[in-house]
Amino acid sequence: MLLPFVNLRPAIEETALEWKARLDELWAKARFILGGQVASFEEKLAASFGSRFAVGVGTEPAAIELSLRQSGVTGEVLTPALTAPFTGIAVLAAGARLRFADVDPDTLLLDPGDAANRLSRRMRAILPVHLYGALCDLTAFRRLARDAGAVLIQDACQAHGARFRGRPLTDYSAHVAYSFYPTKNLGALGDGGAVLTNRASVNARLRVLRDGGRRGGRQVASVAGINSRLDEMQACFLRAFLPRLREWNARRARLAAIYDEALAECPGIRLLRQPFGSVHHLYVVRATRREKLRSHLAASGIGTAVHYPVPLHLMPAFSGSGLRRGDLPHAERACREIVSLPLGLHLSDDAVREVCDKVREFYRSTRRRVS
Repeated sequence: MLLPFVNLRPAIEETALEWKARLDELWAKARFILGGQVASFEEKLAASFGSRFAVGVGTEPAAIELSLRQSGVTGEVLTPALTAPFTGIAVLAAGARLRFADVDPDTLLLDPGDAANRLSRRMRAILPVHLYGALCDLTAFRRLARDAGAVLIQDACQAHGARFRGRPLTDYSAHVAYSFYPTKNLGALGDGGAVLTNRASVNARLRVLRDGGRRGGRQVASVAGINSRLDEMQACFLRAFLPRLREWNARRARLAAIYDEALAECPGIRLLRQPFGSVHHLYVVRATRREKLRSHLAASGIGTAVHYPVPLHLMPAFSGSGLRRGDLPHAERACREIVSLPLGLHLSDDAVREVCDKVREFYRSTRRRVS
């Protein structure tokens, strides 16, 4: 069996008629920056996700950076150590200071209790990450931010289409940042991102900041913005993919349920808990002898990945946080154990079952060798 970890072809092929039609529109109008494709996608994205506004930007880090800039955050920003480094890079790019908190070992999401213990008078924003498509406790973090006098900004770059207790994510904070990196549940064929909000003032300010601080097409920078605009061509693909997102998320959920059932009693495997739901961007488990398991699966043609091998507080780029090895034990241990199994539109139900068979086979064989 040859089963790559990622294969984007099914999504591209399923929507070919739609994105080709959008590209034809783009060529006909020949407006390639902040034209009709981006405007239409922003409108449809906001409606689909239950928010009033969506502002398309160039990258995932820009979505977070612009949210911080619009909020005027230059002090400390608290975020989990277990996430992609782009979360931390965005905070530094906004001129703020990074502070990290540990994760809940059962969910691997930012732990509200640990976050509360690490708040200071200099804290200006709390940045929970909806990791792997699973949702943080937004009720707890909204309360925590309010009590601390801090801004709540959500990193939803892996949570496209997710709702918290049936409500849109923008009901809980004025800024929700998304990524359209190709492998996301809603991905472009290049970089891209967006900030969703319900506030007209936030929407207006973000549009100025993303376009170099210019207003109304004038060649005058009224504020210190950045150059980060969603590309018209990427909007063509996103417009084609967005109507399929609910269906695609349902397919991911079905495959994740097969994994859950087949691996629930597997020795050596610890499943993650998702108390507030998930859109299943990645299927991640904690595994003993992780690298040997990955080698065993690779020998059968099954691709895997690790999201993420090093917690942010131990990366050289973020050494300014002041934390050292051992300070965030749950995140550090998780990074030694987590493995992402294949999950995507290129998988059939039987393919997932075969992956599970190979995982169980590995632990059966290692148990026999030990005994």
